[in-house]
Amino acid sequence: MEVWIGRNGERFGPYSEADIRQWLREGSLKPGELAWHAGLTDWQPAGDLFPGEAPAAGSATPMPPPPPRERWIADPQPYAGFWKRVAAYIVDVIILWIPHLIIGNLLGAAAAQTAMLHTIESANNDPAVMMAAYSVFWSAMLPALGVQTLVTWAYFALCESSAMQGTPGKLAMGIRVTDDEGRRISFLRATGRHFGKIISSFTLCIGFMMAGWTERKQALHDMMASTLVLNGRASATRNQPQQPAPRNDDGSFSA
Repeated sequence: MEVWIGRNGERFGPYSEADIRQWLREGSLKPGELAWHAGLTDWQPAGDLFPGEAPAAGSATPMPPPPPRERWIADPQPYAGFWKRVAAYIVDVIILWIPHLIIGNLLGAAAAQTAMLHTIESANNDPAVMMAAYSVFWSAMLPALGVQTLVTWAYFALCESSAMQGTPGKLAMGIRVTDDEGRRISFLRATGRHFGKIISSFTLCIGFMMAGWTERKQALHDMMASTLVLNGRASATRNQPQQPAPRNDDGSFSA
């Protein structure tokens, strides 16, 4: 379970439950300080969320907050939701439809479809003629499908591994793709994530729907590629350090 701490009007985290309990026992986190984790509707005192963790005698005095430049302020709900991702994908499909249409026309897809329909209409319901027409159609479509697949791969992999960290659809919805530590992903990882969607499709699309209920809103292909889809554009978060709030060498809470 990931827990966020509120102190002096700022949010810090996420931290593990074990860390929170340790800091409560040490006294470096006060029981009255606010905490939040997924499933709560509002912030609550840390001592109420984790009872029985009273500070031990002689425990350390809480450390003062670090300067603002050292803070990593986390959104309590940083993971992009399922419907946001669906809306982003619809935008991307609309954008890709234009080059796909052009590629199909240039490589004879439209002519192949017209020829197939004409053959079927004149087949007099002859199954052999109709099957032959379908076979010729798909053979003619292979070059177009191959180029369209390459364009789609380049679109997603290049955009998600770029400084934007997302496709135009994701930018429109204010979300971005990161690794599981919140950092920009490589082109290779973006490629693996893209083709991992094939596995998500083979599960009757349950792999995609997993983004609606998994703890970190990850679809199956996100888990395979160790990626996250987070709220916030990369340009808005570029100046924030991608690491948790600093800790002391002894592991105590120092926010």
